[in-house]
Amino acid sequence: MITTDSIEGLKARLDIVDVVGSYIELKRAGANFKAPCPFHDEKSPSFTVNPSRQKYHCFGCGVGGDSISFVMEYEKLNYPEAIEKLATSVNYSLQYTDNNERRERSNLLDQLSGWYQKLLDEQTTAKTYLTDRGIFASSIERFGIGYAPSSTQTLEFLKQHRYSIKEAVEQGAIGSDGGREFARFIERITFPIHAPNGSIVGFGGRTITGHQAKYVNSAQNAIFNKSRLLYAYPLARDAIYKHKEIIVTEGYLDVVMLHQAGFTQSVATLGTALTTEHLPLLRKGEPRVLVAYDGDKAGRAAALKASKLLSMGGFEGGVILFDGGKDPADMIKEGLIEELNALLRHPIPFAQFTLDEIIAQYDLQDFQAKETALHEAAGYLKTLSPLMQEEYTKYLAPQIPGIRPELVPHGTTKNVQLNLKTSLGQDIWELSLIKTIVDHPYIVNSLLDYLDASMLQYHSSEFKAAITNQINDPRIGALMMNEAIRVFNGDEGIKNELMTFLSAHYNRELKKLASENSLSFDQKSYAIRQMREKIARLKRGELVPLT
Repeated sequence: MITTDSIEGLKARLDIVDVVGSYIELKRAGANFKAPCPFHDEKSPSFTVNPSRQKYHCFGCGVGGDSISFVMEYEKLNYPEAIEKLATSVNYSLQYTDNNERRERSNLLDQLSGWYQKLLDEQTTAKTYLTDRGIFASSIERFGIGYAPSSTQTLEFLKQHRYSIKEAVEQGAIGSDGGREFARFIERITFPIHAPNGSIVGFGGRTITGHQAKYVNSAQNAIFNKSRLLYAYPLARDAIYKHKEIIVTEGYLDVVMLHQAGFTQSVATLGTALTTEHLPLLRKGEPRVLVAYDGDKAGRAAALKASKLLSMGGFEGGVILFDGGKDPADMIKEGLIEELNALLRHPIPFAQFTLDEIIAQYDLQDFQAKETALHEAAGYLKTLSPLMQEEYTKYLAPQIPGIRPELVPHGTTKNVQLNLKTSLGQDIWELSLIKTIVDHPYIVNSLLDYLDASMLQYHSSEFKAAITNQINDPRIGALMMNEAIRVFNGDEGIKNELMTFLSAHYNRELKKLASENSLSFDQKSYAIRQMREKIARLKRGELVPLT
């Protein structure tokens, strides 16, 4: 069993914001942090993390506890398993009551990394490759670059240091297939991969002997999840916080060379596209994000996916693409530092890049293709904040020949209707009403006594989707992700907001009646009296039912 003192020592090392924030994206709310609860389905965040008490609590489903209970619930682990996972994440050695202290998990990977680094000094081919790529000896040391030998040599090394097969498999150092054990990295240059706290959790490997896969990473395991990790993040963290900027690249060597050239805020994804699981880490320090990818087809596709994800998440920054077959490492090796710096200073904003890429997929000389391009672009705009929608509607229209800005709002994709109007304040109010309905569906029946979809100027279709509980509608999903849209507070708050809206609505209707020529004098007089009576009742604080 793990000793009580050891558990208490671990708890003292943990920060609940870091622990929870490594699983879900937290956003500051005063002295606390908030997020949609990961343990039940909700749209507005009711899950709160309190750093001073080191506790979390969901006001929606009632779950709560400390860092250990969160990991237990999220990972579906028992108490000892959660403790051991957390101990590994902060490089903490646990003590056991049987006096047979279990070896700290990261020691295996630390020992293996040190051995790999020593072997690199003896491997002429590997060292020549790194030198030819322009990597300095100081960078090799700083990044812990090494060399993995044959499978037999690695297995023998682990055996000599008394690591069990089970532990080596759990750590991703070796694989097992039908009773046969083999090293994960064979005749490859190795790049140790660290968790945000600095502990080694895996490796990336680059072949120099013609293996089929140029790059491989450690297999997914309890401590290595490539969708949550960024290569060299611990080395880049101080610069990220200092410069309020993070450069995300595709390759390990790009990162090494960028750091070597002074761009120490650089990191890389681990052979996978940017995912939502990366966002909590990217959010730390609130930097602008620069996505610096190759300009080939695969790089553009990855940049497009990242741009959509980051723009929807409200990140500032943009995209830099490297054309002509050159990547950042190539430019640095050739001494093109100023040219690289100029590229990084002028990224293409995420929304602009996304719209450009969407439009570029279509032949705009073809009417049907032009319409499809407009609909797809309009659907993307709907995922952005109202202000961004307004701004990029103006950008989008000139990119499609023959399209005026006022036509953009009518574009649809998969039945998504984009409604951008110049009256942004009213637009936001209607969206707030819809968001409130989704969050508090119990209000629908009483709300429909006073309001119907035809009374909304801009978002009647979204209103219909909300009152019929179409929560999978993409328009509703985009709205619920938009934190710029508030939810009306409480029954009294909803009533007050509704009265304000109805007053404006009936005053508009009264003005329309004044210029209405299709009614007889008596009909018009009666309608005006009815409308004025409704307005007077609203001024007295009465809600006026539909008639």
